[in-house]
Amino acid sequence: MALFKQIPAAAFVITAALSAVGFAEPQAPLLTVTSAEGIRTYTLPDLEALPQAGFTTSTIWTDRAAAFEGVPLRAILDANEIAAGTVLATAINDYAIEIPVSDVTDSWPIVAYRMDSKEMSRRDKGPLWVMYPFDAEPSLSTEVNFSRSIWQLDRLSAVE
Repeated sequence: MALFKQIPAAAFVITAALSAVGFAEPQAPLLTVTSAEGIRTYTLPDLEALPQAGFTTSTIWTDRAAAFEGVPLRAILDANEIAAGTVLATAINDYAIEIPVSDVTDSWPIVAYRMDSKEMSRRDKGPLWVMYPFDAEPSLSTEVNFSRSIWQLDRLSAVE
């Protein structure tokens, strides 16, 4: 019986030692992108390695303006060679919306992973949220773009 009590402690020590020398547990993928090039997954460090963008904007889902940081959707599309057609954006709960690639600019929307400098939890519409700069570009405040501002995003798929 004493052996079974020691196993969790030993596992903790081994995990801590491996983390200290650079063998930390791999991060879970946050986003899966499916294109003609195949399937690619992105962890938070993967997303942080792509071009970055951010802005402060009000939304219909927040009680005040918030600062959003993330990756321009265009950068993710370019990295996966998605240049035309439509992208199906799907959330953890399987809510899905189509976004025409022609409607995506170099600046917006972004796939935000931080709001007010904090990573977003699922409870706070994270970990990924498609966001538009509604305050800077008032013409973006449409029902269409509100519906495309999908939170808890976890999948992007090219649709031809």
